[in-house]
Formats: sequence, structure tokens, C-alpha cells
Amino acid sequence: MRFFEDVRVGEIDKLGPYTITADEIIAFGKKYDPQPFHIDPDAARASIFGGLIASGWHTCAIMMRLSVEAAMRNQAMTAGSPGVDSCRWLKPVRPGDTLTGRVEVLATWPSRTKPIGFVRSRIELSNQRGELAVSVVGLLIYQRRREDTA
Repeated sequence: MRFFEDVRVGEIDKLGPYTITADEIIAFGKKYDPQPFHIDPDAARASIFGGLIASGWHTCAIMMRLSVEAAMRNQAMTAGSPGVDSCRWLKPVRPGDTLTGRVEVLATWPSRTKPIGFVRSRIELSNQRGELAVSVVGLLIYQRRREDTA
């Protein structure tokens, strides 16, 4: 198991791949972000995007899924997140795009009062052409080792 004490500034983990479909974009859009360029291919073609695109929140949900899969693969003892510092959608995500990404640890610090530590990371997803689609800087909470087992 990976605990807070095992995380190092500068380490990088890979995410993905994940290929998004038009049906998935439309379903997410209808449920959570019903703007025409997310739910109607004809209206999307007439928009400034020139076609159907995923909601930025859908892209973040995919990022979350890929991040959780990486944490499970690494047996990380994460305990949630207090939030994000920034989120930027840099390139539209379109049907058929295959997203891959990376997580880079930017900073770590222990809690002064609880058996946890905080990890600030930058998570980025790019499409199959290497174009950066989304970049998020946020915090994760990691469990610390118990002192009697460290």
C-alpha cells in the first residue's frame, strides 16, 4: 500500500487511454449540461465548435475515473479531496478522441492535527494528437502510516 510518506514531489503517473463516443457525450450532456453543442449534432455543427463536443465537466469526470483507476493500480491510500485550485479546458473533446494523461506531484505536506497528508498535483489529459484538452491542479488527501508501523 502507498501512503502519504511514499509520495514524492516530481513523480509522474500515466493515465488512460479512454476513447469517448458521441452517444456518451450526448447522454452526459442531456443529463448534466444540456447546451446544444453537447446534445444536438446539427446544432453543434452550426456552433463555433463546428461539431459535437464533450462538456468540460464530462472531461473532468473521465479524468476522475482515470485518476481513481491509477490510484487503485498503485494501491494508494487516498481519502478524498478538499478541492481543486484551477481547472482549464484547453481543447474541445470530440467523439472518437482517445484521451491519455499524466499526474504530476507538485507539493506535499502533512496535516498538523490528523493522520493524513496533502498532495497537490497537476492532472492533464491530451487527445490522440497530443493536444492538451484539460489541466487541473488540485489536492488529494492521503492516509499516513500509523506511527507504530512506520
